[in-house]
Amino acid sequence: MILAALIAKTLLVTSLVVPVAVDRSVQWPLPEPGTAMPGEQKDAAMRPLVTSATECIVRTVTADPRFPVLKGGVDFNNLIVDSVPSCADDLRSMITAYDRLYGAGAGETFFMGPYLDNLPAAVTVRVKNRR
Repeated sequence: MILAALIAKTLLVTSLVVPVAVDRSVQWPLPEPGTAMPGEQKDAAMRPLVTSATECIVRTVTADPRFPVLKGGVDFNNLIVDSVPSCADDLRSMITAYDRLYGAGAGETFFMGPYLDNLPAAVTVRVKNRR
């Protein structure tokens, strides 16, 4: 039940995440925690990290030997869930940066909420674009 909910959230997050160009106005490295930064600049700083994590999931899903013979949404969602450990570094970087920009615990909330909600759709779009 929890796995199904995780997969469903992941698919939704994927659909909302789209590739974007890197905003050169973003301050790198990220500012120290507690430093004021406009919301648009925070979002711009997060885009490449979200894209990197999502692209890792896509690469792992499409490289899986089960991918070419998928029969439906549940199987596809299982591939997404199975790809998470391979992309742990990218996902951890995304969560850590989110915490740094938005406050302690915000990264986990973002990952478990909006990111996973959109992940399946985002992966689906990217996979279709590669075929």
